[in-house]
Amino acid sequence: MSTSAIDLTAHQKAHAKRILKKKVSTTVSYVVLTLVTLLFFAPIAYLILGSLKPDNKVLNGLAGFLPESLSFNNYGAVFDTFKSDDTGHFYQFYLTSIAVSVIIVLGGLVVNSMAAYALARLRWGGKKIVLGFTVLLVILPFEAIAVPLFDLMSGYRNTLLVQSLPFIGNAFSIYLFYSFFIGLPSEIQEAAKIDGAGSWRIYRQIIVPMSKPVFGSVTILSFLAAWNSFLWPLMMVDEHSISPLPLAMSVFYQQQTKHWGVVFAFGVLLVLPVVLIFLAFQRYFIQSVASSAVKG
Repeated sequence: MSTSAIDLTAHQKAHAKRILKKKVSTTVSYVVLTLVTLLFFAPIAYLILGSLKPDNKVLNGLAGFLPESLSFNNYGAVFDTFKSDDTGHFYQFYLTSIAVSVIIVLGGLVVNSMAAYALARLRWGGKKIVLGFTVLLVILPFEAIAVPLFDLMSGYRNTLLVQSLPFIGNAFSIYLFYSFFIGLPSEIQEAAKIDGAGSWRIYRQIIVPMSKPVFGSVTILSFLAAWNSFLWPLMMVDEHSISPLPLAMSVFYQQQTKHWGVVFAFGVLLVLPVVLIFLAFQRYFIQSVASSAVKG
């Protein structure tokens, strides 16, 4: 056998070995990812199945994953539990949470993006100081300002305003917008200035259309924080008619007799809007994460 034939055979074996190794690696990766996905999805499945079962079959260990005795009775019981002025109405909790979340998200998208635009794309004195102060606010926990904020807003208790206004401006959202805006090509902005466009027109017609991924990401994160807000409503709200869902959930959970099927149904109704918002904006969220990884 010639030397070239031996080399060709060795090359084919090495190539086959690489292909086999790649297939094994891919298979292992898919198995690990599948297991991790099941691990994260298991609590969600347990919650959904538990919301459809009678109380005696909800907290039943691994048997809780079995789809048996399913019905929507627990969801009807949620609305039946909250149907008077003494307990509050479930639709009022839902409308309050939706209204507060929408105000925070929409107001935050405008205010925080404009603030980030000023920090990233405009030239003015003291910009670095303001940016440094914004970064410091990112690491400041809400609990550190809860008491002063309570004293400042105590005259607006039991209103939508007090639940939403303090959270429209958000340092973390500003920093997310800033990190995205600073990476946009400056040549586009310079060309727009040459054509006579002002700062507002550049922001509205150039920056915003190019920044859909970060707008989607901020929408998801802002909605999640607003929808799950508990400490601040607990401090500022004591009327059922204006209570958000998390606050109503805590009161319901503290009842002496717990009907776990109804509790699980309440939980499903609580997380459903968050899932819908994420599904609606997940494409932009993934684009934002991908672009951040490329920049990094």
